[in-house]
Amino acid sequence: MERSTSQTQAQKISSTDWLLVAIPGIIWGASFLFIAEGLKSVAPNGVTFTRIFVGFLTLAFFPAARKTIDRSAWPGIALLGVLWFALPLSMFPFAEQHVSSALTGMLNAVTPIFVAIVAAVIARKAPSRRILFGLFTGVTGSLVVALPSVNEGRSSTLGVVLIMLASMSYGFALNVARPLQQRYGALPVLWRALAVAVILTAPLGLPEVAKAHWSPEPLLCLLTLGVFGTGIAFVLLAMAAGRVGATRASAAAFLMPPVSLLLGILVRSEHVALVSILGSAICVTGVWMIRPRATVQPEPPRTDLMACAEGTAP
Repeated sequence: MERSTSQTQAQKISSTDWLLVAIPGIIWGASFLFIAEGLKSVAPNGVTFTRIFVGFLTLAFFPAARKTIDRSAWPGIALLGVLWFALPLSMFPFAEQHVSSALTGMLNAVTPIFVAIVAAVIARKAPSRRILFGLFTGVTGSLVVALPSVNEGRSSTLGVVLIMLASMSYGFALNVARPLQQRYGALPVLWRALAVAVILTAPLGLPEVAKAHWSPEPLLCLLTLGVFGTGIAFVLLAMAAGRVGATRASAAAFLMPPVSLLLGILVRSEHVALVSILGSAICVTGVWMIRPRATVQPEPPRTDLMACAEGTAP
């Protein structure tokens, strides 16, 4: 009887809480479309500064983000401001001047692969065969995704390189973030890292914002990108990690490539090579393979949401 009750509870939780996992994945998948639309009014550095600034203001409304942290944590948070926000979020708008939003989203699926590689290097421990095969699969998939763009010329190749550099930056950032988030929680660390990124991106971003030729649609896209993609999505995923566990919350990463692909094709009429779509599927398969295996025991409510492979917010 007790087993039946626990199974019913698990089913009840999964039916209500998976929305908390799905929504951030959908938001982040749509972020590449919002970036492309924002570029119609403002230059790349302006896109980056606007979304970071709006995201910082959004998280400020959540009391959990304003939780006090030790001064000793600030060097690590400052590094996160660079590696997690200022650097990668500056690369995506420049990349989308050379490649489609759909391709950018699909290539971003390789981020968890870089997270796992950096973690293995830091730990100085070779991963298991399952993880190694997953890493190989993911890297192979990223090469397949990029292959058509490389053949298109130097401009497209530059876009692919920028996306891969952004993903590598995430790989380092999420490993730096893990101990900080385990100690202080996800939102306080994110909010302060965003504050650092605002300061770093303001010198180049503010002049471009001032010179921008604003129109309603791009402005609305950038506000949505900041409020949801750089703010609320993190809050929802933190809630999901606490309710269903970090392992299950990592499924958000799997939604980003198909969402970015569908929106790029349907909204912007972008052409995506079939081989790139196949490569994206291979990437997601690799990410699935390196994903932590679920355990029978429930994970504790206070967990590092970025320890799972979900931390790929564009």
